[in-house]
Amino acid sequence: MAVIPQKVFLTKGVGRHRDQLQSFELALRSAGIQHCNLVNVSSILPPNCKIISSEAGKKLLKPGQITFVVLAKNATNEPNRLVSAAIGIAVPKDRSFYGYLSEYHSFGESAKKAGDYAEDLAATMLATTLGIEFDPDKAWDEKKQVFRMSGEIVKTKSIAQTARGSIHGLWTTVIAAAVFIVEMQ
Repeated sequence: MAVIPQKVFLTKGVGRHRDQLQSFELALRSAGIQHCNLVNVSSILPPNCKIISSEAGKKLLKPGQITFVVLAKNATNEPNRLVSAAIGIAVPKDRSFYGYLSEYHSFGESAKKAGDYAEDLAATMLATTLGIEFDPDKAWDEKKQVFRMSGEIVKTKSIAQTARGSIHGLWTTVIAAAVFIVEMQ
């Protein structure tokens, strides 16, 4: 039996605690996915997988369920250190073909910069799969125009979470996740 998700949603969160693991748990709570058994998967958006809102997606989750995610996370206990985690998504025009998700984490970058980079990664992976010619050294805004003009990539987006390390030395964890919903027939 193939397990192919029919829906996906994006979510993000931040947690702070003196213990790194508890900080991660609080970030999961902030993102609303703490009650699931998360299984990290690689970055393929299944064919015909519908992107839904975070609110709608969270309503479909049940405590304890095995939940497939593409997860980006970052953590620090250094005061004022900026951490980020982002997920990018690229959807092909032909929805019977698969798309891409990317996870990205960095230090010292704004949410916009991290989100744009994650979106660029996902779109670039999809573009190379589709055979779209482009200059990989161009800025994301220029590549985005080429991808859209090709007519083969119809949608790109991202979600990013940033936070500064606690001035009291607490662990600060940020996460961004693409959460898959599998509806059993």
